[in-house]
Amino acid sequence: MLEKLKINGKLLKELDYSIIIVSIIIVLFGSINIYSATRKYGIYYFRLQMIWLIIALALVYIILIFDYTLLMNYSSLIYWSSIVLLIINDTAGKVTNGARSWIALGNRGIQPSEFAKIAMIIMLAKKLEDMEGDINNIKNFFTLCFYAVVPMLLIVIQPDMGMTMVCFFIVLGIFYIAGLNSKVIIWGLIGIVGFIAVVWNSPLMASYWKVRLTSFLNPEADALGSNLQLLSSMIGVGSGGILGKGFLKGTQISGGFVPESHTDFIFSVVGEEWGLVGAIVLLFLYSVLLFRFIKAASTSKDLFGSIICVGVISTFLFSILQNIGMTIGIMPITGITLPLMSYGGSSMLTNFMAIGLVLNVGMRRKKINF
Repeated sequence: MLEKLKINGKLLKELDYSIIIVSIIIVLFGSINIYSATRKYGIYYFRLQMIWLIIALALVYIILIFDYTLLMNYSSLIYWSSIVLLIINDTAGKVTNGARSWIALGNRGIQPSEFAKIAMIIMLAKKLEDMEGDINNIKNFFTLCFYAVVPMLLIVIQPDMGMTMVCFFIVLGIFYIAGLNSKVIIWGLIGIVGFIAVVWNSPLMASYWKVRLTSFLNPEADALGSNLQLLSSMIGVGSGGILGKGFLKGTQISGGFVPESHTDFIFSVVGEEWGLVGAIVLLFLYSVLLFRFIKAASTSKDLFGSIICVGVISTFLFSILQNIGMTIGIMPITGITLPLMSYGGSSMLTNFMAIGLVLNVGMRRKKINF
């Protein structure tokens, strides 16, 4: 039994250890920033983040045991299970910050949309593999659209605009790399704009959500109200200068002026305490990670593996740009976490599930004789 839980040594030689090392470094850097933002609670959040890291690494090991191509046999089960979770969430989930995004499990909770985005990537990859990449066939295209739209609609209902945006850019990245006709992409984007206009003027969009999403256009408009979080974040990042104020010395963070500074606004802590140098180091680490993801996608032995990697790349790239952008006032404020940096169990687990899939694809990119 234990033999089945071992990874063959020849496969381990193909494992991209740089992805694991860089990912752990980012998590550790994030964790000390989480401690800085929550130190009034002692090491509570720091300890929890370390526990999530250990669980996540164990999950990566389990993912690496099995050939990722086996997922094709279970893609429908994985996908529809995630849809059921989203439906349960939309009907009986816990409301947090105005969105029904969590299913309570005792004093903890899971965010089904985080797992749904992984399931969606796997399903789209499976369908494209079955279609032999022929995305421009009208029947194939609408089949793919169906599997993309179902989870996104259930996430919109919550409403979780941030995760909806992530899913949209996952689909956009996959469709683009799969070779979808550029005219279809352009008309699709026009259609999305129309859809956003409909949702924007529907009861789904509460007025405070509209204010939150548009606050970056004029941060000074309500400096002591709805825009206080954004302005405090911008002040903190700007005051960090080149080298930052130093670990545990951030006045905006220690003063509690930036709500959610250990989750959505963790980059504010980086900017204030570690300055431009800290931000550049973090971006460099993300760049290394994305470069290795791209290599795994380009060397995959099949389309299924390549599309999985593309979905993961799209997830990380958009989340990084969106999260950092919103903390410095150039992107709308959403509930998107900064991958591997922000506090959160669901986010940590799904990020490492995605990383595990990329590692699996890269590790099995060529046939190995045993």
